[in-house]
Amino acid sequence: MTLVEVMVGLAVGSLLMASIMTLFSFSSRSMVSLLNYAELERQSQHALDIMSRDIRSVLRLVENTTTSLTFVDNDGTSLRYAYNPEAKTLVRTKGNASEILLEGCDSLSFSIFQRNTQQSTFDQFPAGSASTCKLLQLNWHCTRKILGSVMNTESMQSAKIVIRTH
Repeated sequence: MTLVEVMVGLAVGSLLMASIMTLFSFSSRSMVSLLNYAELERQSQHALDIMSRDIRSVLRLVENTTTSLTFVDNDGTSLRYAYNPEAKTLVRTKGNASEILLEGCDSLSFSIFQRNTQQSTFDQFPAGSASTCKLLQLNWHCTRKILGSVMNTESMQSAKIVIRTH
């Protein structure tokens, strides 16, 4: 073997190794991104399921802002959902027990409506106060970071939930 043959072999081997490492890196990043998105979707669906179940069975809404809702639950206890924009969390508090439903939540808003629809549309009339609320709309947007940069952005979750006990 001559020095030229060794140098050519080393160059070809280096190009092959660089190609394999690039493919491995891309595949690993894609897999982590996919698993992260699945977890993000699972967490959002779980939060929406809990909120839907709870809100449908409350007695009434007693206080609301665009980032928090406070209800009287069907057992007479207080039920509260509050979004903390600094911590990027949605917290459910029932009585003295609290649980974090969403993490990494970049934005969240609550809107209250009356149940009846506006003429010739499917839109509801905004409720003037918590006492006239029969329908709630929830909107949130969550993101996650992979290796220090935002990789997954969940499309905005939006749902309308009817308070059924009225």
